[in-house]
Amino acid sequence: MRAPPAPAARRAYVRTDARGLPLSAVPQGPLSPSDSLRPRPCGRMSGTHGACAGPGSDGTAIMTTTAVDDVSEGASAETDERDGAGRIGAGRAFAWMLVITGAAGLLAAWVITIDKIKLLEDPDFVPGCSLNPVVACGNIMKSDQAAFFGFPNPMLGLVTYGMVVAIGVALLAGARFKRWYWLGLNAGTLFGVAFCTYLQYQSLYTIRSLCLWCCLAWVATIFMFCYVTVHNLKHRILPAPRALRNGLVEFHWVVPVLWIGVIGILILTNWWSFWTS
Repeated sequence: MRAPPAPAARRAYVRTDARGLPLSAVPQGPLSPSDSLRPRPCGRMSGTHGACAGPGSDGTAIMTTTAVDDVSEGASAETDERDGAGRIGAGRAFAWMLVITGAAGLLAAWVITIDKIKLLEDPDFVPGCSLNPVVACGNIMKSDQAAFFGFPNPMLGLVTYGMVVAIGVALLAGARFKRWYWLGLNAGTLFGVAFCTYLQYQSLYTIRSLCLWCCLAWVATIFMFCYVTVHNLKHRILPAPRALRNGLVEFHWVVPVLWIGVIGILILTNWWSFWTS
C-alpha cells in the first residue's frame, strides 16, 4: 500500500495589537487592521508570550507570528510601551495621575493669583485661606519669597501645571514621546519639587506662616515628581541598578508617603504650642 502523505506544516498564530504585544495564541475572529501577523521561525522567540514549543509530536513544524521583546532583568513586554520609533507611552493610571496632580497645582496657582491681584488692589484684603495666626496666606503673599523670580510665583505655576495637565491628556489619548521628552519632564518636576522644598523651608522657619493652597501645590508636585521618576526608571530612561529600580517600581508609594509625612511632622512640631493650646 502507498504510504499516506505527510501532514502539512502547521502554523500557530499570535494575535498582536498595534504595539506588537500578543493578545491571543489563537485568533478567534477576523484580523483587525491593528493586528499584525509576522511569521518567524520556531526557535528565535524569547520571553514568555507566544513562545514556540518546537516540533510537534507528529513531526509537524510550528511557527509563531510575532517576536517578543527581549525582557531580561525582570522586565516584561507588557510594561515596555515603546513603539517602533522608540517613543514611549504610559498607562492610564499614570496619565490620570498627571492630570489630577496638574489640575490640583493649577487650581492652587489660580486661587493664589486671584488673591494676589486683590491684595494689590486693596492692601487690607484678607484672603479666604487666612484662618488664624499660623494658617495665614496673606503673610505668604506679602513676603519677598512669594516673588522669587521677580513676579508672583503662582504665575509660574499657571504655566507649568497647565503643561502637566496637557501631557496627561495627551497620554490618555495614546500619545508617545521620545526619551528626551521624558527626561525633560523629569527635569521639570525635579525643578518644581526643589523650588517647593525651598518655599517650604521659608514658610516654616522664615515667614512662619502656612498657606493651604501652597500646601496643596507641594503635595501635587511631590507626587508628580516621584511617579514621573518611577516611570522613567521602569522604562530604563533613567539608569539605575536593577535592585533599586525593581524596589522603587514595586513600592512606588513609599517615597511620596514618607516625604509628605515628614513635612506633616515638621509642621506639627514647628507650631506644637499653637496646635495644643
